[in-house]
Amino acid sequence: MRVQQVLFLAMIFGLSGCGSDSTPAKSAASYNATDHYPLEICVVSGQKLGAMGEPFIIKYQGKTVKLCCSKCLKEFNSDSAKFMTVLDEAEKKAAK
Repeated sequence: MRVQQVLFLAMIFGLSGCGSDSTPAKSAASYNATDHYPLEICVVSGQKLGAMGEPFIIKYQGKTVKLCCSKCLKEFNSDSAKFMTVLDEAEKKAAK
């Protein structure tokens, strides 16, 4: 019985995205015009947003993050601090 409980908990935490600060992706149309993204490129791949179809949009720590595709989400989650630094620098530059 103990093994079943461990497997059950592992399944729940694995499916819930435990440890991830990003919310599920939404379509571009579901974000309002006040959501700001200072780049015209994917923060992960550098590809122009829209070149691969509708951008893959998430909220991370309250900020909008646009990726060129869903495949970039795994890399973003693996080192989100690095990509958020790039985004923060772009926001500072846009504010000037």
